[in-house]
Amino acid sequence: MSLEFLFASGIGVLAAGGFWLLLRARTFDVILGLTLLSYAVNLFLFAAGRLAPGRTPLLKDGVAPLLANHTDPLPQALVLTAIVISMAMTAVMLVMAVQARVANATDHIDGRESRA
Repeated sequence: MSLEFLFASGIGVLAAGGFWLLLRARTFDVILGLTLLSYAVNLFLFAAGRLAPGRTPLLKDGVAPLLANHTDPLPQALVLTAIVISMAMTAVMLVMAVQARVANATDHIDGRESRA
């Protein structure tokens, strides 16, 4: 299998798992689903810079400054920024979920207990 197929499959699995967890009725599952979706989006942004193993995003002496010889550094910078933002938002959501759990005595989104 090719590297691109494995990478795309990984993005698909993360996105599918994230969507499935978003449809659950518990707050922690929803937070995990959003986290998985953010991972999928980060990988998608990283793939937008072309998968180029062994190529550097920086210009080197003796190597022609062509896109064929280098990888695009902008998606890498976007992914680093997105990782920091998603970690901060996950922490905020976890604090809000814990406070809602304490206030409502349940972690269901609609406030009701399920039978399962």
